Amino acid sequence: MSLLFDSADPIISPALTPDDVGDERRRRALRDHRRPIEIGLVNNMGDAALRATERQFARLLRDGAGERRVRLHCFALRSIPRSATARHRIDSLYSDIGDLGRVPLDGLIVTGAEPRTSALRDEPYWDEFRRLTDWAEANTRATIWSCLAAHAAVLHLDGIERRRLPRKCSGVYAAERLSDDTMLAGLPTTLRVSHSRLNGLDADELCDAGYDVLTRAEGAGVDVFTRRDGSRMVFFQGHPEYDATTLQREFLRDIGRYLAGERDDCPAPPENYFRVEIEARLAAFCDRARIGRRPDMIAELPSLALRPGLAATLEASAAALFRNWLSVIAAEI
Repeated sequence: MSLLFDSADPIISPALTPDDVGDERRRRALRDHRRPIEIGLVNNMGDAALRATERQFARLLRDGAGERRVRLHCFALRSIPRSATARHRIDSLYSDIGDLGRVPLDGLIVTGAEPRTSALRDEPYWDEFRRLTDWAEANTRATIWSCLAAHAAVLHLDGIERRRLPRKCSGVYAAERLSDDTMLAGLPTTLRVSHSRLNGLDADELCDAGYDVLTRAEGAGVDVFTRRDGSRMVFFQGHPEYDATTLQREFLRDIGRYLAGERDDCPAPPENYFRVEIEARLAAFCDRARIGRRPDMIAELPSLALRPGLAATLEASAAALFRNWLSVIAAEI
């Protein structure tokens, strides 16, 4: 699957094969002297989030493109277990991960994956992920590592281990700027970012290893950090790509698992996310569920409503981050 877009609506075009990339570039060069910025998305998210992740990153690249032309190519690691439906979608629409070295990419985005083990080195995709990290460092101008992918990348590159949090970090947090890095150009002193994770990285360990922490969020810790050694690597512990309702969908998924007996604890609602009066009703709902949970209790869940202005704030911060990232790449082409 290949998407080509600029300031206009995205144009869906047939996926490029490595053999016809050169011909495609020559045709476009005759028609438009601005060659596209070629971005690869290695989408490792769980089956249920596969399509949403495609849409979220495509939207941010489109919104951040401005007058630039940007083309997005989708890839996925072969070693991540998939359902038959998800595997069919990947085989039909994604470029083969083995073609990364033949499709001329300027930048790469690598998402996290649904965790299956407590230790990253025990994940089924670990060896393939290590090879991807080494390739990105040597062959791209810039790479974004999102959430679990950020944890896995710093573990491979510098041996920095993530740490289990006392409870899940889930919600929208105010991230404070700590740097004048070009990734933060035009962003407010405080920006709002979604986080959803069970583990975290220590800021001091990152700084000691040569990383620059760009933003830090009260209640969520390190947010955005970078590393420059060949490729410029940008790491997100949070999820700026999340649309406004993604955390709500995750919360409903976890509530459903709790009521079905697939998890032991009633999940807390995302922080700084639902209206205050909704949070009180959710607390009462969990109290009732702890007494005698059952799957059909999902119908008793109160109607959910986000805090006013949340969606616009999240979108503005994310669009600016990706606009700046594309600017960094464009300056080096």
